[in-house]
Amino acid sequence: MRLMLACVGRAKAGPERELALRYVERAAAAGRAIGFTALEVREIEESRARRADDRKEEEAKALRALLAPCAAVIAFDEGGKLASSRDFAADLGRRRDEGVAGLGFVIGGPDGLAESFRASAALVLSFGRMSFPHQIARILAAEQIYRAATILSNHPYHRD
Repeated sequence: MRLMLACVGRAKAGPERELALRYVERAAAAGRAIGFTALEVREIEESRARRADDRKEEEAKALRALLAPCAAVIAFDEGGKLASSRDFAADLGRRRDEGVAGLGFVIGGPDGLAESFRASAALVLSFGRMSFPHQIARILAAEQIYRAATILSNHPYHRD
């Protein structure tokens, strides 16, 4: 199953970017044995539209174009559903076992995701009700994808 992490905004050089890339690489290594491709990270520019709703719609359009090959989209948004790491892993494993060709994980921009984009996602998840900087959200997403791969492969990384 093809995996893509699509983000609004560019990751700046520094320790946050390095940590996110470390989890992306770990996810690729752990995922190979269980039928996941390398986690491809794609970025789009933040919209420069004046109004927040216009920015979100422009970004949604660019994200849809980027995610075209993905069969299902999982959006990360503070208003999404709360799930445990095991629940997240089980969902990924179920989709893989059902033959889903690809999953696109999405992190929106500073204004969040357009409601139309959220409504079209297969699943909308939250890291909690607190707000996180974009770079931290990227690290959290990459780490949870890696953790899901380790859970599905019965690796001892995750502890309950």
